[in-house]
Amino acid sequence: MKKLADGPSALHFLRVHLAHLRLRDFRNYARLDMDFAPGFHLFLGDNAQGKTNILEAIYLMATLRSFRGVGGAQMIRHGAKGYFVGGHVVGGNIPASPTSSSLSANRVGGEVALGSQAQNPSPQPSPRSGGEREPDILTRHSSREIKMFWSASERKLALDGQPVKKLTDYLGVLRTVVFCTEDLQLVKGAARARRRFLDLLLAQTQPGYLPLLQRYMHAVRARNALLKQRAVDEAALDSFSQELVKLGNAIIRVRRELAPKFSPLARLAYRRISHDAEEMRLEYQPSVKKDFAVELAQSRARERTYRSTLVGPHRDDLQLLLNGKSAAQFGSEGQKRTLAIALKMAQAEFLAGLHGSPPILLIDDVMGELDVNRRSGFLPLLEQARKARGQVFMTATEENWPSELGQDLQRWEVKTGTLARH
Repeated sequence: MKKLADGPSALHFLRVHLAHLRLRDFRNYARLDMDFAPGFHLFLGDNAQGKTNILEAIYLMATLRSFRGVGGAQMIRHGAKGYFVGGHVVGGNIPASPTSSSLSANRVGGEVALGSQAQNPSPQPSPRSGGEREPDILTRHSSREIKMFWSASERKLALDGQPVKKLTDYLGVLRTVVFCTEDLQLVKGAARARRRFLDLLLAQTQPGYLPLLQRYMHAVRARNALLKQRAVDEAALDSFSQELVKLGNAIIRVRRELAPKFSPLARLAYRRISHDAEEMRLEYQPSVKKDFAVELAQSRARERTYRSTLVGPHRDDLQLLLNGKSAAQFGSEGQKRTLAIALKMAQAEFLAGLHGSPPILLIDDVMGELDVNRRSGFLPLLEQARKARGQVFMTATEENWPSELGQDLQRWEVKTGTLARH
């Protein structure tokens, strides 16, 4: 894996960029049609004008969920019945996998997915090759059209004019990594946020991980339903326990394999942003310590009390340490922000190394949260994106973009739901 400061991959011509964005009744945008070239785009404007809403729409197209953690109803413009988000994506390849995952699946990684009755669809990106780059079916000449519509009674998702029926037919068309205030939950929040982060990385880079995760969560939910019954069907419980152990061991294995590959990138990113102020370490902490089957059996009495499955990868965590101490417990606010940004920088580099082109970066006023010294540590990732002619979207209330990249900026003024070249 290349370091953050290295130049672009030889496959950088496979880069993907969002060429056109169309919004209808999305957040505070009644109508928006805008073309974007590859390169760096800076959205300038006061607070509450709609800068972050643009990043949210792009992320929504890539992942089918909001990085703000809200449901679909919250993204509809006031007074409207539904929202439309669409765009043209140029470059990249067609996601394809024989182990396609159906859009009708109820949950992904414990989170609600498209096709369920929840307000906000939350599927994960499609499985990808973990060790080698897979053949690219389309080249830089390709173009894909995305159309999304959401209302309380209707949900539509189309790719190139055809309804999307499988996750792997869609997810991966657009890859993004977002840097936002909500990233702090990776450090300060519950283990669920860190598990989601792990699952996102694995779903993007390991073939078959997404359907494996879905099958495991189905077994967990079925087993929990049995445990909630007044008279538990022991035979059925044993059957789901066996399924849980088989699938859970596979999940634990791939999560355990990911940690030593990802951790050095996160460590390097943290060192660069903090200028070697502290030593960062990342440790995978599985709920299962040794033998899943044995530990599951030993927890049976407690499970009857709590009516829930208490052992398994749905209870895993990712321990984040600074100088050997818990960052969540002992880190300062500045250290926590730095660590959250380092994790996202490592995610971007991880994807770039595997897929041969950088993901689209969505940076929501991150520069305003960093002092001058820490801001300079963020530059290698931006420099890599610049050399690879990648696409970066950034918001700010004032122009605090690094002067080293100022000549490449395309500036936009955002004011009360309108967007214009600055």
